[in-house]
Amino acid sequence: MEILLQLVYSGIALGMIYAVIAFGYQLTFATSDTLNFGQGEALMLGALVGLTLVDTMGVNYWVAVPIVCLFGFVQGAFVERVGVRPAIKIKSEFGWIMSTIALGIIFKNVAENIWGRDDLRFPSPLDESPLKVLGANVLPMELLVIAGAILLMLGVEFFNRKTIYGKAVVSTFNDRDAAKLMGINTGLVITFSYALSSLTAAFAGILIAPLTLTGATMGSVLGLKAFAVAIIGGLTSGLGIVVGGILLGIAETTTGFYISTGYKDVPGLVLLLLVLAVRPAGLFGKTAIKKV
Repeated sequence: MEILLQLVYSGIALGMIYAVIAFGYQLTFATSDTLNFGQGEALMLGALVGLTLVDTMGVNYWVAVPIVCLFGFVQGAFVERVGVRPAIKIKSEFGWIMSTIALGIIFKNVAENIWGRDDLRFPSPLDESPLKVLGANVLPMELLVIAGAILLMLGVEFFNRKTIYGKAVVSTFNDRDAAKLMGINTGLVITFSYALSSLTAAFAGILIAPLTLTGATMGSVLGLKAFAVAIIGGLTSGLGIVVGGILLGIAETTTGFYISTGYKDVPGLVLLLLVLAVRPAGLFGKTAIKKV
């Protein structure tokens, strides 16, 4: 039971990271019906920039976090301006897909040339001695990951619901043409959604970096799994993304321990296939009905 609890705690921490990245997918889909397939690379860059700040430049970890978030914000705005906006302007149905994938590959190659191809150790800002929680050993960093992910998503929800700029985002999501007629700069809103999307990924990167090795390839798998979480939970449901992330995280940790690490990716793929077969809009997603 103690081992199972530890696996559950680790799975929740991993699942919350998936959820934060998947939350970024939801942000861009909500405003422009597009997805940033370079989310994994945004996470990777956030982790590596954080490593440079903390390990090389001696910046305190807690000071480095907002700097990394600002870097992610700028990087996301760059992706939208260079890769997504031209495709939206010419109404290219799939142009933004190739553009975000291409930019992700470019970012990965740039990271390999700057930081190298070897995985690097990120120093933990917290004590690495495990804590006893309900009889199970839990790393303080795992608790920080869970708390940080929840606070970030709650902060974005508060922004969307309680601020005038957030309401502009929600209006663009509900009806982009109507929002434009009401004087909302929908182009700027879409840029902001991409910037916020990459900010969440960069934040996830610097959160998870002390728990794993940091390198140019770390974002590829995490980005794909987060996309699976977004599909499982539903691209229109924040709650669904959190539930989907936790389900996938726990499934991976328990499968890796009780069966084999070689099969830890299988439960998530099976769950994805089942959801697509039964509820294509996701467990908590809503099917869009369009009048023609």
